[in-house]
Amino acid sequence: MSSSKLHFISGLPRSGSTLLAALLRQNPRFHAAMSSALAPLLAANLNVMSAGNEASLLMDPHQRPEILRAVADAFCHTTTDREVFFDTNRSWCAKMPLIADLYPSAKVIACVRDLPWILDSLERLFRRNPYENTRLFGSDDERGSVYSRTESLARHNRLVGYPWTALKEAFYGEQAGNLLVVDYEILAKSPEKALRLIYQFIEEPWYDGHDFDNVEYDAPRFDDALGVAGLHKVRPKVSFEARKTVLPPDLFKKFEDMDFWRDSSGSAAHVLVAKTAKLDSAALANKLAHLKS
Repeated sequence: MSSSKLHFISGLPRSGSTLLAALLRQNPRFHAAMSSALAPLLAANLNVMSAGNEASLLMDPHQRPEILRAVADAFCHTTTDREVFFDTNRSWCAKMPLIADLYPSAKVIACVRDLPWILDSLERLFRRNPYENTRLFGSDDERGSVYSRTESLARHNRLVGYPWTALKEAFYGEQAGNLLVVDYEILAKSPEKALRLIYQFIEEPWYDGHDFDNVEYDAPRFDDALGVAGLHKVRPKVSFEARKTVLPPDLFKKFEDMDFWRDSSGSAAHVLVAKTAKLDSAALANKLAHLKS
């Protein structure tokens, strides 16, 4: 497959990445799904070729990118015959320099959501499965209460904390111009408008067959293995459901104002976020149009 046809979905958990993949895959030219084995495969090969391993002494530096590109291309080719491949992984935001060197035309779409609502969503999933000690937590101490569960998930090497720090790295990094941040609220409330801007960002022609009332995606086998049923299940109709949080007020407040992406003045990233109750997409559309001119 051509390197110009590989793009990446990343960002924060419970922020619409599975929904986005479910929408993109409605286009018969696009392949998109939940997290794949591609990122671990590249990481494993890179580790073998890096300092400290004997193999690194037996290789020339120019071989490394060629081998990693061959692994990625083979993975995509053997996964699907669709023309455009979107690979999902939380770690892609931490690998922007590698992506830019391997696939200069690739774009990264990062789905985001205010952290208290991410933690609220994960806590709801935990409570729906009271007979399962989910693998999201490593001990009884971590899963002991809503406070220990939330604090564990928010650590910098865990499910919520790691992608948050990775996104911040990408947002302020040298390759930020290849990054599009998409707020969950906009994707859920105005899916067609958001999707059209995503098409514009990746420079693909719009597909008229998108059906926002009949979206299909589920991964019960993967979710059951984690002990978190429903983690990747997408509702058939795209909608935004306002609700009251299940987090105690002090815990909810602790994680507020961590949405650094709302101030893009110090970043070259493209940002599609809600400002108050209005959809702030005009500025992004103008910015994308300027880049093409």
